[in-house]
Amino acid sequence: MARMTMIEAIRDAMDVMMARDERVVVFGEDVGYFGGVFRCTAGLQQKYGKTRCFDAPISESGIVGTAIGMASYGLLPCIEIQFADYMYPAYDQIVSEAARLRYRSNGEFTCPMVIRMPTGGGIFGGQTHSQSPEALFTHVSGLKTVVPSNPRDAKGLLIAAIEDPDPVIFLEPKRLYNGPFDGHHDRPVTPWSKHDLSEVPTGHFNLPLGKASILREGAALTVLAYGTMVYVAQAAVEETGIDAEIIDLRTLIPLDLETIAASVRKTGRCVVVHEATLTSGFGAELAALVQENCFFHLEAPVARVTGWDTPYPHAQEWDYFPGSARVGRALVETMEA
Repeated sequence: MARMTMIEAIRDAMDVMMARDERVVVFGEDVGYFGGVFRCTAGLQQKYGKTRCFDAPISESGIVGTAIGMASYGLLPCIEIQFADYMYPAYDQIVSEAARLRYRSNGEFTCPMVIRMPTGGGIFGGQTHSQSPEALFTHVSGLKTVVPSNPRDAKGLLIAAIEDPDPVIFLEPKRLYNGPFDGHHDRPVTPWSKHDLSEVPTGHFNLPLGKASILREGAALTVLAYGTMVYVAQAAVEETGIDAEIIDLRTLIPLDLETIAASVRKTGRCVVVHEATLTSGFGAELAALVQENCFFHLEAPVARVTGWDTPYPHAQEWDYFPGSARVGRALVETMEA
């Protein structure tokens, strides 16, 4: 075991897989010599050479298209889109090619690739560096979508994603890169100390895609969250004193519906929390699934706490995020309904 930040855990996962399998290649904008804008790939080019870890032009469609060709011919590309906001020029390649290759070829070709993207806000990056576009991927058949919330999960899930035979969207909450987020504060605080870091297994270690984690057991209410919002949910539960069960989804597609349904049938209430906008966000899918599978066990409507239905507000970033106070109000209102 070793104590790591999420950045270190992600780098370690790629290092482990590059050493284990020479088919694994890493590339993207600034990921080679510089080691990535968030330093997730630092040292990999020096260790494995410029043919295994290299820089790409500023062309997201070119990066993804190249990776699709590599994957279809037997390599295992793990590519980085510098910010999730930059993936739109490559969206056609992701949806029309990567997600459909297995089906269009009747299984003759597969597309075992990982697309890593920093997601969400917290760095005052404004509208073009802070979006949470996970719903754009969960809607697409053929893609898997992963959002880790801690270093241990980040390493285990990234290794599982690299080993998966189909394309995986790996979204990394940038607010968690250097340590756990203090969910009790709805404004920036001095974050992250070495004492808060996760114990991460060394060497090869994977976690199955499609399996959620029950972070806190409870009997009164179920909270569904992922990424940064896991910490906000934990803070809200502590502040309200409600006996809530907190589930970290970890993988959005495939979704661990079995764990979700078992929890909601036990508690009878459910609150969904995510950073992305409300309308057509992944929380709408979660609410629909809970209603379809747990209707006769529900004691109150399923509640959602999300970002605003507006373009990302640079100046009001920390008001845009669901904070512990807003989540706490939803918990109380759901208990009183």
